[in-house]
Amino acid sequence: MSCYEIEALRLGLMNVLGTEDRSAREHAETELEGQLDGPIEALADAESLSEIERHLDAALVDLEEEIAATDADDPEYDYMRGRLVAVRDAERAVHRLTDQGESVLGGLGDAHDVLHETFPVDE
Repeated sequence: MSCYEIEALRLGLMNVLGTEDRSAREHAETELEGQLDGPIEALADAESLSEIERHLDAALVDLEEEIAATDADDPEYDYMRGRLVAVRDAERAVHRLTDQGESVLGGLGDAHDVLHETFPVDE
């Protein structure tokens, strides 16, 4: 059993962050063999945080549907529910990362404005 959503998210974040860890990338790609389609593929190929958020949400919907269609007596049912908890937690972490990035961006805009107020430029 594998947590396809988490491995695809790792690949997407490696893309966004420019991570060059070949070993981590190869591990995630191996875990995803035969699973790269739909939201999982899109998540693994994401190149921005907004793409990651969108595709992770779609992957969560698919996972929730898969769980709903699985009998509670199925040996994989509890694992799938645990997977859902882990992916929802990862989704919150991605939202925090996006919020922090937007906060840094806003802070840089404020610093720029203060510099121009303090040192006006005549044009």
